Amino acid sequence: MPNMSLTKQPMPSREPSVRRRDFDEVALGYTAEQAIDEAKRCLNCKNKPCVSKCPVQVDIPSFIARVAEGDFEGAYAIITRSNSLPAVCGRVCPQEKQCESQCVRGIKGEAVAIGRLERYVADWHNAHGATVPTAVAPNGHKVAVVGSGPAGLACAGDLVKKGYDVTLFEALHLAGGVLVYGIPEFRLPKAIVQQEIDTLKALGVHVQTNMVIGRVLSIDELMNEQGFEAVFIGSGAGLPRFMNIPGENLSGVYSANEFLTRVNLMKAYREDSDTPIYRAKRVAVVGGGNVAMDAARCAMRLGADSVTIVYRRSRTELPARAEEVEHAEEEGIEFKLLSNPIEILGDENHRVCGIRCVEMELGEPDASGRRRPVVKPDSAFVLDADCVIMAVGTSPNPLIKSTTADLQTQSWGGIVADEKGRTSREGVYAGGDAVTGAATVILAMGAGKTAAASIDEYIRNK
Repeated sequence: MPNMSLTKQPMPSREPSVRRRDFDEVALGYTAEQAIDEAKRCLNCKNKPCVSKCPVQVDIPSFIARVAEGDFEGAYAIITRSNSLPAVCGRVCPQEKQCESQCVRGIKGEAVAIGRLERYVADWHNAHGATVPTAVAPNGHKVAVVGSGPAGLACAGDLVKKGYDVTLFEALHLAGGVLVYGIPEFRLPKAIVQQEIDTLKALGVHVQTNMVIGRVLSIDELMNEQGFEAVFIGSGAGLPRFMNIPGENLSGVYSANEFLTRVNLMKAYREDSDTPIYRAKRVAVVGGGNVAMDAARCAMRLGADSVTIVYRRSRTELPARAEEVEHAEEEGIEFKLLSNPIEILGDENHRVCGIRCVEMELGEPDASGRRRPVVKPDSAFVLDADCVIMAVGTSPNPLIKSTTADLQTQSWGGIVADEKGRTSREGVYAGGDAVTGAATVILAMGAGKTAAASIDEYIRNK
């Protein structure tokens, strides 16, 4: 019998008063009974509107139908035809803005919980180990993938399944890119990321860490000396931006990139950490995206008495996922909306002691379609803080573009690539944040998959 409930199965989660002081995962996941019950809400629409908004084109109704039957391994097989990182996507993709936004059930109620079902299926597979991936027969061609974040992993996964000899080059000491250095453990446990990477290794992907392409080896050397017939650049956008306001050089000011990398990758939250981080008591986080939410929630878990999000627009314009905002509020994060910093204040020891802000109001829409914030006259105020984390965006690292001849880039640093991922250099492809600037995991994966198809076409035609 179909389930005609207007509401989706709620996601079980840990109590806010407990989880706000540790890094264990917040969401607990569905039980088998909950997953089957939720799957029965799907109408299995013939035209599959949900698929049209999935950047990697997962056959959503088909996998949900298998879940409704209790065939979780069959559901996993369907998902992984298109998505090589289902346990990751089930946790961090903004489904409410993508596949679930097109769900017919959402017209008169809540959409089917597509992301939560994907997470359940991936976790069930990983727990039961029902199938062991095996390498495909090699086709004799070599491809290099620069960066082991979501774009690189998706590209490598699709290519190795076609028989390519794929080597993944990662600048840091662990593979995973933003999945390991940017997204906190309580949202995406690193053991899950490692499982996904291990699956790619089992398929035949070679992973080389501590390889800074552009420094250790150049793109030209990979192609001319190492024998790679094509290169995909998925190196992300790891260069932090600042607001260029007074006081940003004070002790106690972090970019969100540095703060999260030290917490997530270097485990600075542990008492025995070799790279401890300053445990501030009054933290201000500037920005309103998922990165800002991650930084604020990490600061709370490090022992802060108060953490405040400072964002220049209203709650309606917050770019962060609604679920992340709700979790942050449940954990005691405060929101200072329609406020914009103009100066970071320091004491006699050049340490942060506050942040001067002005109140904003929304005017006419800007180029992005959002109402432009404008300053309210005579509205300055000071927010007490001994740490400020700037989460106002990132840009691609300029190292690759500065060491690669004839690689066309945009004025802000992104690599120029067409709809197939082709750059101005023959045989060199790019995608994800290195091209678009900071975006979502699933959009980066979609770019990686598109580039993999283009690389396959290029090498076969060549």
